[in-house]
Amino acid sequence: MLDKPDYKQIIKEIEVELKSIVSEGKVANYIPELAKVDPNKFAFHISSIDGENYGFGDLDEKFSIQSIAKVFSLTLAYKLNGEDIWKRVGVEPSGNPFNSLIQIEQENGIPRNPLINSGALVISDILYDTLSNPKVDLLNFIREITDNHDIEYNIKVANSEKKTGFRNSALINLMRSFGNINSDINDILDFYFHLCSVEMTVKELSKAFLLYTNHGKLLTNDKEIITSTMAKRINAIMHSCGFYDEAGEFSFKVGLPGKSGVGGGIAAIYPGKYSVAVWSPKLNSKGNSYLGMKALQLLTAKTKRSIF
Repeated sequence: MLDKPDYKQIIKEIEVELKSIVSEGKVANYIPELAKVDPNKFAFHISSIDGENYGFGDLDEKFSIQSIAKVFSLTLAYKLNGEDIWKRVGVEPSGNPFNSLIQIEQENGIPRNPLINSGALVISDILYDTLSNPKVDLLNFIREITDNHDIEYNIKVANSEKKTGFRNSALINLMRSFGNINSDINDILDFYFHLCSVEMTVKELSKAFLLYTNHGKLLTNDKEIITSTMAKRINAIMHSCGFYDEAGEFSFKVGLPGKSGVGGGIAAIYPGKYSVAVWSPKLNSKGNSYLGMKALQLLTAKTKRSIF
């Protein structure tokens, strides 16, 4: 059995080594509000199952977590609707860009998985049908799993996405034509854009993902939010689908279940051991944080711990 990693020392080493890596890529400028973010921001935070917390960088600065929030909406929809959700969305990697229209057309309106845009729109539709006040109820759910009532939507980011979200509009209309969207399209898009605008710090994000590290239970009070089987399946989807059409690369180089967002954030977990969040706004060509990917590669190399 491997000795427990010295997280504090490893984080210091990662901080030093990242300084020698030139950050490539660019911010997600197709969303006007995200284009305003300082591209040189960086934060890294790890939370262990034993209650240890270490990090460096802009730890207390909130950022738009974007598609990472799709994990939370999936979790809530799965909790409330059980296995029925898989009748409307698959669990396979897309192998295509996260906003592909061609794939939806070819597969009769059924998204490949719930972490690409089309799949998250279907999950949003499911939640809209299920919840009495979807935006409030979802936010309260995220606040519960972070144990933080300061989590909010960034309305400027949500409105910015609404003004430029033409491709998401095309996706949801195409799925509606196949009968896989039930509620009003404009309502679902509004809910989806708010979902993606959720703001958190890396400390808050890392703490939230302890739910998936801890097999569906809150670490603070041992409350079961989802069953261990549900947590296992969500982790499996994150592993195979959490990084768009770069999921294989992330698995190959990092070896953890996780989810990225075009705001530059990445959250990942080692089941039963730790959760980690990183934020660096410059994205590679696949839409994933360039330095974030490097940082997590260093983490699993130095801890000698991945799921493999």
